[in-house]
Amino acid sequence: MKVKIALCQMKVAAADPEANLAKAEKFVAEAAAGGCTLICFPEMWTTGFNWHFNASFAPDHGAVAARIGALAAAGGLWIGGSFLELDERSRPANTFVLFDAQGRRAAVYRKTHLFTFMGEERHMAAGERLTAVETPWGKTGLAVCYDLRFPELFRTYALSGVGLCLLPAAFPHPRLHHWRILTRARAIENQMFFAAVNQVGEEAIPRQGRTVYFGHSCIIDPWGETLAEAGEDEETLVVADIDLERVEEIRNRMRVLKDRRPELYRLS
Repeated sequence: MKVKIALCQMKVAAADPEANLAKAEKFVAEAAAGGCTLICFPEMWTTGFNWHFNASFAPDHGAVAARIGALAAAGGLWIGGSFLELDERSRPANTFVLFDAQGRRAAVYRKTHLFTFMGEERHMAAGERLTAVETPWGKTGLAVCYDLRFPELFRTYALSGVGLCLLPAAFPHPRLHHWRILTRARAIENQMFFAAVNQVGEEAIPRQGRTVYFGHSCIIDPWGETLAEAGEDEETLVVADIDLERVEEIRNRMRVLKDRRPELYRLS
């Protein structure tokens, strides 16, 4: 099935859910008017990484999530992205929720690899399972930011039949070179569509200092070709038409997944 997807590359207002929701409303309307079936926002797009604010606001963030679901229903399209949410044990978690076009929760993934370089593990609880979901356009896997550096996650998705991975992120300078290589590598090695949406702008993160996000949100096809990519500074929608039948076409033509020899992938 062919589907048009949009990535919302945006500057996140730290500790200001209302400002971010107002901005999202405009982008959702634009994506819906353009015939998109899905729009995905960056990592922690409703609050940013103000840990002090997030700790106090976490119990109330459920109301924000409900409003995102209402946006999906009003626009008649699926909405994804990661935001602050309490997990099943009432701990703050960096959570990717995918809402369907009726505003219902279709899938939930809590970030499994926390960014210890930034001290994320001191403020967020790690997720304990991967999440893939059947959608009208095909099986879709969810991941968040730092997960990009863990190829086992995406190989697990590929082996389970996932044809599209969505990755909201807050990737900053000086790691643009890593971002551009790894997004393409994950698409090529798993022969899947890879849609990665990043923040732009600056943020002052406690104990981390000034952080500058570099954008370059991108949609990569299963052959590693870039279907759409944003620049470094602009707030914009990155839009592309994808067809998950191409995943099977490529996997059947070059049988990388079937040619694996997992019984050898260990040292004696």
